[in-house]
Amino acid sequence: MIDFIPKQVFYEPDALNYPLGKKLIDYFQSINIPMKPTTSHNRVVGIVGDTPQEAYKEAKHTLVIGVRRSKTFQTCKPSAHYQLPLATSCPGMCEYCYLSTTLGPKPYVRIYVNIEEILDMTKNIIESRAPEITIFEGAATSDPVPVEKYTGNLRRTIEFFGREPLGRFRFVTKFTDIDSLLDAEHNNHTRFRFSLNCQYVIKHFEHKTPQLLDRVIAASKMLKAKYPIGFIIAPIFRFENWQDEYTELFVLLEKYLYENMPPNWSPKDLTFEFISHRYTLRAKSNILNVFPKSKLPMEEKERKFKYGQFGYGKYIYNPDEINELKEFFLNKTEKFFPGAKVEYFI
Repeated sequence: MIDFIPKQVFYEPDALNYPLGKKLIDYFQSINIPMKPTTSHNRVVGIVGDTPQEAYKEAKHTLVIGVRRSKTFQTCKPSAHYQLPLATSCPGMCEYCYLSTTLGPKPYVRIYVNIEEILDMTKNIIESRAPEITIFEGAATSDPVPVEKYTGNLRRTIEFFGREPLGRFRFVTKFTDIDSLLDAEHNNHTRFRFSLNCQYVIKHFEHKTPQLLDRVIAASKMLKAKYPIGFIIAPIFRFENWQDEYTELFVLLEKYLYENMPPNWSPKDLTFEFISHRYTLRAKSNILNVFPKSKLPMEEKERKFKYGQFGYGKYIYNPDEINELKEFFLNKTEKFFPGAKVEYFI
């Protein structure tokens, strides 16, 4: 299990006005982790680094304790109605991660201590949309699991949704420190999703993250705890022997899920999301700044350029390659988990 222990902590003084904020600040002081106040969790000064690589690594070992002041949640289409911000960023160092573009060159990890206010806003949104069910995504800009041992916010959120007849929660993680969530009263209102990839991709591109087997074992624990579960296989790469590597992923997943399935469980209860690798020129530049020796396949001449919905273009696999990937993954899903829901393949 990969354990996130920050090398330094910044905190907003206002965080001391909340029980969780005071608890966290007292805790990190007690274990002698360097701490500094900051005027805003959005703009932290003092993360050092003489090169982009050093600054990035320093940020990934930095925790910022803040108060989320915005009174609105961003939308999260098509997978959910709204984002639910429990944290921002992630201690993992995946070379392809879009957060390296959206969060800037120092994507430090942030947690929010005003969880009661955040859940009050969530409840207001749910009630405003009644009698419709409202779905919230808890990992749109973060992986909330690595900081759960400090905050407990994820368990509180899961149990909050367990009490909300018209609220549903979903989030995704690569991390495996999930034992504290096994006995949460989720009432089947939280879908616990794991981000998976084959061994080759994890080895070369997903640094500081758990291995595939560890993620699959964690997923089997959540299934045994009767959570609705799902999997995101992303980003999908084409490389030598990619079919064999991704087949091994399905074989491993089948073994552990069927060994740990609860009574009356069916693979029809599973969801899958598939995302093929794509990149923008801005992302490529940011990636190579941080990982100058990256082996990510980012040769424009080998890809198709496609304009996105926000006015900028991405480089994706060619149509025949996409079709081959899609056919492969849909067939494997049906073979190993007949009836499972494929939410999308892009």
